[in-house]
Amino acid sequence: MESAARRTNGGGLFEGLYKVLMRRNSIYVTFVVAGAYFGERAVDYGVHKLWEMNNVGKRYEDISVLGQRPTEE
Repeated sequence: MESAARRTNGGGLFEGLYKVLMRRNSIYVTFVVAGAYFGERAVDYGVHKLWEMNNVGKRYEDISVLGQRPTEE
């Protein structure tokens, strides 16, 4: 019985988010678009850092002699 009373009184995290985000369609669409954008940026950053960490010494930037002409003495 306590759990039923608690549900009707407090609501909870998901009910609060539902009331805030899904009250109007424009807010919901904005939240989805912004979440997709920032989620894509976070995944791109993470994959880029992982790629750089796994390929240290194998990248073009790591090879110091590329693009330099040998000096003739």
